[in-house]
Amino acid sequence: MTGIAKGVSRPTTARGQATRETLLRAAEEVFGEYSYDRASVSEIARRAGVAQGTFYVYFPDKKAAYVELVHELNSSLRKTIAMALADETDRAEMERLGFLTFFDFVREHTALYKVMREAEFVDPDLYRWHYETLGKGYREGLQAAIDAGQLDDSLDAETAADILMGIAEHMGWKYIIRGGEGPPPEVFNQIMGFVLRGLMYRHGDS
Repeated sequence: MTGIAKGVSRPTTARGQATRETLLRAAEEVFGEYSYDRASVSEIARRAGVAQGTFYVYFPDKKAAYVELVHELNSSLRKTIAMALADETDRAEMERLGFLTFFDFVREHTALYKVMREAEFVDPDLYRWHYETLGKGYREGLQAAIDAGQLDDSLDAETAADILMGIAEHMGWKYIIRGGEGPPPEVFNQIMGFVLRGLMYRHGDS
């Protein structure tokens, strides 16, 4: 799966790129407030401040805009975390920064949860792509830390990545989506304690 939905083309002018971005941000709002079925092209265009016909210049239909939004959110999340970790080499600190960055991203993109969870029913292949893509990057980072001797070599990077993504997603939902600014310090410290003990534990021992 590519990062461009079927029938969608990238604008080549700065004005076109800005309009496309405005439409995607409006789509993020609308899909986040309504279910996919209840969201409408007319409402997306209204919030973007453009004529409905302008929407179709950039996206052939609502589904294409939805697919493109999932790609954009996925890419933005990965780039944001990568930038936060760019100058860090210690895996324990990378985990701390990664969780903090994820929670910050969720605060800025509260539609993330609704959009991604609906993708399971709107487009199962897209849903699977989203989590597999996130998991691949996480797995590779953990494997690099194992190879560098920062984590025990008995750790299975793929299983660890799945577990850690599950923890981050649930805690983001509980402390941000349900209301709030994120896990309070004492909860965040417990999360990190659990995560780091799990990563450092020798999993080959009985």
